[in-house]
Amino acid sequence: MLQILTKITPYLLQNAIFVLLFIIYPIKYMIFKRKISEELRIWKKDENRKPLIVRGARQVGKSTLIANFGKQYPIFITLNLEKSKDKRYFTDYGDDVAKIMEVILLEKGISSPISEILLFIDEIQEVPNAIRLLRYFHEELPKIHVIAAGSLLEFALKDISSFPVGRVRQLALHPFDFEEFLMAIGQDIALKYLRTIPLPDVAYSKLLELFHQYLIIGGMPEIIKMYAQNNQSMLGLQNIYSSIWDNYADDVEKYASNNTSRKVIRHIMDTAPYVRDRVSFAGFGQSNYKSREVSEAFQMLDKARLIRIIQPTTAVIPPPLPHLRRKPKLQFLDTGLLNYASNIQAEMYSVKDFNSFYKGFIINHIIFQEMIAQSTNIHYKPHFWTRENANANAEVDIIHQYQTKLIPIEIKSGAKGRLRSLHEFMDRTNHTTSIRFLANKMSIEDVKTSKGKSYKLLNLPYFCASQLDGYLEWFAPINESLNE
Repeated sequence: MLQILTKITPYLLQNAIFVLLFIIYPIKYMIFKRKISEELRIWKKDENRKPLIVRGARQVGKSTLIANFGKQYPIFITLNLEKSKDKRYFTDYGDDVAKIMEVILLEKGISSPISEILLFIDEIQEVPNAIRLLRYFHEELPKIHVIAAGSLLEFALKDISSFPVGRVRQLALHPFDFEEFLMAIGQDIALKYLRTIPLPDVAYSKLLELFHQYLIIGGMPEIIKMYAQNNQSMLGLQNIYSSIWDNYADDVEKYASNNTSRKVIRHIMDTAPYVRDRVSFAGFGQSNYKSREVSEAFQMLDKARLIRIIQPTTAVIPPPLPHLRRKPKLQFLDTGLLNYASNIQAEMYSVKDFNSFYKGFIINHIIFQEMIAQSTNIHYKPHFWTRENANANAEVDIIHQYQTKLIPIEIKSGAKGRLRSLHEFMDRTNHTTSIRFLANKMSIEDVKTSKGKSYKLLNLPYFCASQLDGYLEWFAPINESLNE
């Protein structure tokens, strides 16, 4: 027996190690593809590159994105300015970036000169002066590739006397969109069909099923990572949602100017997830808080990118300027977080038709999220369109600028849905193209307003929101008005 054990022990140990690696490796080292990575590769090749600031809310994957990108460099240096040992580089040497870089290389044991170095300055908001110094990296050390990232940067910017406008580039990172969700859960074939324009009918049912999964869990990287590891089970996700949501509230409260402001922020966090319509600031959430108090709290949450204020516009041609005197809508960072905070995730698993779920509010929210996710512009927010007068009101769900046109987009319940508001917009604009997202296969309709104007309506399944510009480009030869 002893001889047998002696012979098989190495084999058992070897295979036990293999099994452990098989289990542990995906948990620790699972790498998800992000579409913004292509922007980083272009930036790397640009001989005139400027220091890059990647902006976004906490826990959307900024640090992971850049750490993975850093593997393309022979030398990758990471500094975290939440740590005092890294913070001192930007507090002890004034504006002398050459000296700062020399000390960093010395302490990291790196010989200089090195042909290609990526310096990643994480949590840069902790030292506002480090943001200002990015201009000197661009001017004095142009061969050093510099990327900075941070959350709540808007709060830090008020402490910067001179932001390096024109000397840095900024990109926004968002939660995973539907395309990135499909990549994360290994649905490459479905992704290929999603990106095929026009969508083949054969892919409709599968993509609708997958989009409903995405609609329920949302796009937060840590959630999707656990979801993928759990064989697409919700088991264990509630604790992660809770941690993310509570951490956001704690982060923003740190920047409150007084105790009342902190209370208002907490009140909004507790009540806003249940709001399903346009909002008034005065007395928000059945409170006694004044309009100014609520407005200031919402501005802080908007700066943190947790709850964005979506303003209406009355424009029918570019630019879609916001109408600040009319009631706005709320857009949460992530639909999965919204579902968690409003306690509807369990209910959603039994829903067959999300168009009628809360009158289509969740579908509307996820399409806004998808559209925001397609832009790396840090200032981008979509608008909705309104016309308000004593006789009748009209509201179009989303206004999207495509080339020189403002394209109206409706998100409708059921197979058709009323088009009165869409007619109102189309009677006033200078083109004949409109979009409608619904739970149907793609189709094109010829429509006429009550005033006799003819226009075309492109109906798209709501999971195609990430492909909107591709469809508009495809639609242009069909509807010649886009080429006017």
